[in-house]
Amino acid sequence: MSTENTKESEISSSIDTAEFHTGDEQPAENDQSQAFNPETGEINWDCPCLGGMAHGTCGEEFKAAFSCFVYSEEEPKGMDCIDAFKAMQECFRAHPEEYASELEDDDEPESDGPETEDEQESTKD
Repeated sequence: MSTENTKESEISSSIDTAEFHTGDEQPAENDQSQAFNPETGEINWDCPCLGGMAHGTCGEEFKAAFSCFVYSEEEPKGMDCIDAFKAMQECFRAHPEEYASELEDDDEPESDGPETEDEQESTKD
């Protein structure tokens, strides 16, 4: 896998597991669960949908990555945010006691990597 494809996979994984509500979805009337208000162009850092990530130890890194993604015009969306997402992931790794669940998502094996013992046994059947 090339470095560019690896970076694309990393950012896609980060974005997919985050489940952010950026305003692209069709909201219910008076829905307060969106982090991004497309009418004002503002991000609500206190939105429950962000899970408090904007206020944790890595809050500034999270804000930089999320803001970059929200305002990204690159295709696929967010490809210009790789460095910001990498900085956020590095911060998560530096604080595993606070970000264990986010690190678990990063540790999922990629299909291009070597098989684990469990995967090898399941293919023996």
